[in-house]
Amino acid sequence: MSITEWFIRDFNPHDLPECQRLYKEGLLGGKIAENDTGLDIDDIEAVYMRIKGNHFWVAQIPVGRVVGMVGVQHHEEGTAQIRRLRVAQDHRRRGIGSALLESALRFCQQQQYMKVTLDTFMEREPALALFKKFRFIHERTRTVNDKELLYFYLDLYTGAPRPHKGDASDFGSPLSGLR
Repeated sequence: MSITEWFIRDFNPHDLPECQRLYKEGLLGGKIAENDTGLDIDDIEAVYMRIKGNHFWVAQIPVGRVVGMVGVQHHEEGTAQIRRLRVAQDHRRRGIGSALLESALRFCQQQQYMKVTLDTFMEREPALALFKKFRFIHERTRTVNDKELLYFYLDLYTGAPRPHKGDASDFGSPLSGLR
């Protein structure tokens, strides 16, 4: 699929039902994990778009359907957390997840975050491959409801140049060579 068949843009309030659908479709076993509340998905505008240091993006196809999403939340001083990375089942393996993650990481650098964290369950093999591609480091694992929850981080303070127009290769270390 070519890049013209989908695009990444900022979240708009009218995207909320589609984002909620993506969130629910991505739940393992169809239910919210013990380490989550899902409350941020009920009001993406308030949680991600109105708070400095937070942001939310969607991937949209030309007919208007939202087929992917990702958010960034300020976690602690100098640290952001990437949350709610989802791509619709019928649109996976087309570069959408990579583009969403690139948007989130570019934002983190612009906000001068030094570290980015995220977590996922072991069952999400495509997500694990994506995090490896972006050079996230596995920090620890814990068991939640008999499933392994993996925690990752990426240091952004390694002297990487500020992003500018272009693709992810503009990030320099540690994000260079992503494509």
